[in-house]
Amino acid sequence: MKISRISPIRVPSKSRNMNLTQLIEPVIEIARLAGIEIMKIYNTEDFGIQYKNDNSPLTIADEAANKIIVEGLLALTPNISIVSEESQAIPFEKRRHFDYFWLVDPLDGTKEFVARNGEFAVNIALIHRKKAVLGVVYVPITEGVYFATKGGGSFKIVHNLKEKIKCNSFNVNDLNLKVLVSRSHKNPATDALLAAYNDPILIPQGSSIKFLSIAEGSADIFPRNGKTMEWDTAAPQIILEEAGGKILNLETKKPLIYNKKDLGNPNFIATGRVKTAKIKLNAP
Repeated sequence: MKISRISPIRVPSKSRNMNLTQLIEPVIEIARLAGIEIMKIYNTEDFGIQYKNDNSPLTIADEAANKIIVEGLLALTPNISIVSEESQAIPFEKRRHFDYFWLVDPLDGTKEFVARNGEFAVNIALIHRKKAVLGVVYVPITEGVYFATKGGGSFKIVHNLKEKIKCNSFNVNDLNLKVLVSRSHKNPATDALLAAYNDPILIPQGSSIKFLSIAEGSADIFPRNGKTMEWDTAAPQIILEEAGGKILNLETKKPLIYNKKDLGNPNFIATGRVKTAKIKLNAP
């Protein structure tokens, strides 16, 4: 399916009964097309690296993927707005009135892309009243796609094989829990959170792939004390939640929400199915 052939789905921007399942296939295709373009650039010598005001890298792959995704989503749902890391910011006074909107990170894990370690992804989420209700994450290096809709379960497709995924169940004091740490952003505050666990097995990993690892049961916990943005977590959050897991604000112990005035996330912890009544959020 080429973007030019995507049939528009004209859904009212304030519809309470949007058919999420009809959006999945075209959104997966949009993410896949963006991923193909990312890999074309990944296999070249020059990424055209620039640096943003926060010193984070920006490559021509970020921009090319963003163009494909924005064009595809506009063709698919012309009346639903798009908030993307690589597009012009939309003022909160306008955003605050959105009922539905797309939240996009066209190349999540740009540092991993530049490092050529393969741990980067395409994130596309549909937000409804501060919560993700649809999420697609495409992993270009494996051509794997993970997706979920609210109430519809979580799935992955790798090598054309589709399977339902679910998180591990565990107690927080279990020995050797598999705990993910950011490959590019580990810090002393995160070390303090890690000290709460019983001889954990630490697994370095980049981008939203960390959340997918928990969703499919190959890891248990990911504590994050440091800067992230809404587009980093929205798509993987619905995938993780539908697989039985959670992403919780470290301070409020409630799920992350979206379309805040500040698009930055609070510190959080992502987990699989915790059997015990309380999730251990802080080091003793």
